[in-house]
Amino acid sequence: MRKAMKILHTLAAAGLLGGLSVYMLLLVAAPQDTPAAYLDLRVSIAAISNYILLPSLAIALLSGLASMVVHDPYLHKGWVWLKAALGILMFKGILTVVGAKADYALSVAERIVEGEVAAEVLERAVAYEWATLVVMMALSVANVVLGVWRPRLGSAPARSGARRAPAPSLAGDGASEPKERVRPAA
Repeated sequence: MRKAMKILHTLAAAGLLGGLSVYMLLLVAAPQDTPAAYLDLRVSIAAISNYILLPSLAIALLSGLASMVVHDPYLHKGWVWLKAALGILMFKGILTVVGAKADYALSVAERIVEGEVAAEVLERAVAYEWATLVVMMALSVANVVLGVWRPRLGSAPARSGARRAPAPSLAGDGASEPKERVRPAA
């Protein structure tokens, strides 16, 4: 079960980073010279948000939390709790800001095509959208780095009655059994 959660979490993180990258790439490279072309761009961005970003984020968050449940040692690692907090921030950011901005910009683009709204309204929305995308990408990369690096960020206290696992051998003697740490006499 633990490996299945890890695979699911990794695939979802790849989808999330890929979705954010494609979203940014479309904003930079897609044709936007006419209101109709811009509307087509916004339809594509809304599809990416709805079918790649949001599902990938939900799967990453749920599989990460499930990993904490199925692999008890994760509950006592500081980096895991930091990843969880960043994941919740990403969920809030992508769900409420990126998804909403994509849908809002789509509706404004439709109104521009119909001649109801000036293009300047959309320019302000896109500036906020870029800022949010950059922050979400930074949080996504930070989560991947934390998952690979796994720094010692202070551990949650062990539950009462729980024993700590012995430290692995650093001698490099090839022994498969971990050795107990020996504390010097005080």
